[in-house]
Amino acid sequence: MDTSPESCLDSRADPAAAVRDTAREPSQALDPKSPVARFGADRPLPMDSGVMLAPFQVAYQTAGTLNADRSNAVLICHALTGDQHFAHTHPVTGKPGWWETLVGPGKPVDTDRYFVVCSNVIGSCMGSTGPASLNPETDRPYGLDFPLVTIRDMVRAQAMLLDHLGIGDLLLCIGGSMGGMQVLQWAALYPERVFAAMPIATGARHSAQNIAFHEVGRQAIMADPAWADGRYLEAGTRPAKGLGVARMGAHITYLSEAALHRKFGRRFQAGSAPTFSFNADFQIESYLRHQGLSFVERFDANAYLYLTRAMDYFDLAEDHGGVLANAFRGTRTRFCVMSFTSDWLFPTADSRAIVHALNAASAPVAFVEVESDKGHDAFLLDEPALFSAAKGFIDAAARARGL
Repeated sequence: MDTSPESCLDSRADPAAAVRDTAREPSQALDPKSPVARFGADRPLPMDSGVMLAPFQVAYQTAGTLNADRSNAVLICHALTGDQHFAHTHPVTGKPGWWETLVGPGKPVDTDRYFVVCSNVIGSCMGSTGPASLNPETDRPYGLDFPLVTIRDMVRAQAMLLDHLGIGDLLLCIGGSMGGMQVLQWAALYPERVFAAMPIATGARHSAQNIAFHEVGRQAIMADPAWADGRYLEAGTRPAKGLGVARMGAHITYLSEAALHRKFGRRFQAGSAPTFSFNADFQIESYLRHQGLSFVERFDANAYLYLTRAMDYFDLAEDHGGVLANAFRGTRTRFCVMSFTSDWLFPTADSRAIVHALNAASAPVAFVEVESDKGHDAFLLDEPALFSAAKGFIDAAARARGL
């Protein structure tokens, strides 16, 4: 990136140029390296805030082939800092797709059998409309003028995308963490469109503890002077320090004590003695700093604020008279709910609450608790028990649907 004074002045004079020049990740907001479905003023997105968002766009990726009767579609819902590149090389990091452990030829979500779709959620920064996008009314980045987003808003946008692709219903809706929230919302909002649902490592509401962790991260971002009250793209700055600290704090919650001890223990980064300074003496410190630095290269700070708030607002029972079972009353969707023993961000008790509600609603449900010491992130990692359970459930759903 050109950081000469002349370049900075040009960027400030042209807000769109500021978005493109400030960092790599906002460029994906304006020019995503994936297909995009665009919806004009005649097809607004109704949002829970009362806003009718228009125009807007949804960036997405697909894999596999849609069969003749369009009955083999699978929707993957991504987690907080994920995106549409589930099985595709990431355009910013160059890394493989984030769920290539689970999705691909011959894998549980078999792209030789199924047509797989994953969209970047509304409010994010990889091509779907969000705070880093240009506001058509001002030709400037939305920033905090973008309306607050909910999980239900994300799902409504996904439903519009599927309509755009000519997909009436889904063989399977699957996702972990925030993606699992979307799966539950899909099953509650569009039960007739979801044959099978697999929410993983998630909950039907965000706990007070999780809200608290998110608020610490948001305050770290907003305390960074470079945040500029959310107008950093126009100012030609970036709240990298605040966003990096937010990522460091959040990343701790994705792991487990056992995993941290196994990988790092109390080992020093260099040598066998402390430096008596505030450098990254311990390996775990160096690891977290690396996580923070790499994250700010691919993610937008305001998008982080919006998506964490969307998770905080999620409470499926509250939306149905305070009774979670009411969200699934009369559903014909079959469910497989999965948790991990070492996940303290969304512990097994959260998954059991979902299962109890599904039982109360007489919904067909299987429950799998995977023994793992990898923490919340286990759903993204090489977990044979996860793979075998997912494959068994998905294969059974496919047989029941005649695939």
